[in-house]
Amino acid sequence: MKAIGIILAGGNNEKLDALTSNRAAAAMPIGGCYRALDFTLSNMSNSGVNKVSVITQYNSRSLHDHLSSAKWWNLGRKYGGLFVFSPYLSNNNSFWFRGTADAIYQNLSYLTRSNEPYVIIAPGNSIYKMDYEEALDFHIENQADITIVSKKLYEENLHEYGVMQVDENNRLIDFEEKPIEPQSNLVSLGIYIISRTLLINLLESILPQGRYNLVEDIIIRYRKKLKIMSYEFNGYWKNINCVKSYFDANMDFLNKDIRYMFTKKYPFIETKPKDEPPTKYNVGAKIKDSLIGIGSILNGYVEHSVLFNKVYTGENTSIKNSIIMNKSYIGNNCIVENAILDKEVILSDGKKIIGTCEKPIIISKSTVV
Repeated sequence: MKAIGIILAGGNNEKLDALTSNRAAAAMPIGGCYRALDFTLSNMSNSGVNKVSVITQYNSRSLHDHLSSAKWWNLGRKYGGLFVFSPYLSNNNSFWFRGTADAIYQNLSYLTRSNEPYVIIAPGNSIYKMDYEEALDFHIENQADITIVSKKLYEENLHEYGVMQVDENNRLIDFEEKPIEPQSNLVSLGIYIISRTLLINLLESILPQGRYNLVEDIIIRYRKKLKIMSYEFNGYWKNINCVKSYFDANMDFLNKDIRYMFTKKYPFIETKPKDEPPTKYNVGAKIKDSLIGIGSILNGYVEHSVLFNKVYTGENTSIKNSIIMNKSYIGNNCIVENAILDKEVILSDGKKIIGTCEKPIIISKSTVV
């Protein structure tokens, strides 16, 4: 493919509450075995993008561990492959990344030492399956300076996104970042296609002016000067930008069609595998409409829930409409409903954790109740 990839995985989203106190949003566990980053990373590899950089910043240790080997995404290559960039201090630079544009600028050598004519920039915290090559073909055919991948959303929270207005030819007319009163329902998915040389020129132009953001300082500022096109994506897409969206994304995996799209329909979404034994269902265990990770030992009742790897549930315990992350232990006679239990949580016998569908209760990592 004639493009290199850049995945922006350094964001610190406070709307995810305690879930991102020890991890980046891109490292959030999804669907029983994935991390959020796996979806964009697999999309890059499956689209033929053989040189991909992941730019991290906040709470990046779990991401670095997850990306310790590039072979799982077919990016363990002699030429190209996977690059992981984090902020570093030097005589010439004493800043962390001050924005998305600055994150790319501080790793400008990745662009200048590449030969591919195009760059695909995407966030690391979105759940979707997409062939970027189709969007690149659209970009080339329309002779666009920048192409933004967009989607029409029919939700009440449009003010959480970048909202676009386009003409009859899908050329960008206006762009509002998180507007109070959205003027359309066409939102940016944070995926951009741009010429590599144009991106270098734009970054070298805006950074000396103290401008550090891709959206505000390139997309919005240059929207009338550059030919910016909208490529509409019609498939499944979920952005992990708050607790509710994270909860809903995991529950979507209980839908067979959505789950099979990622796991059974080629090309697949790949992840770093875990070598654990199969799940053990003891006598009396009853599981209904749930995803269960490997290495788990189940004794009680589980309904409409997502359990990750090595979860233990005790006798007479009931779990409904909940997410239980790796290595959590739930004792006997417990009730867990509408909850998110982070990694290595321990519930002693007889405990009740009950939230609501609109506001799931969160138990932080390694908490003992």
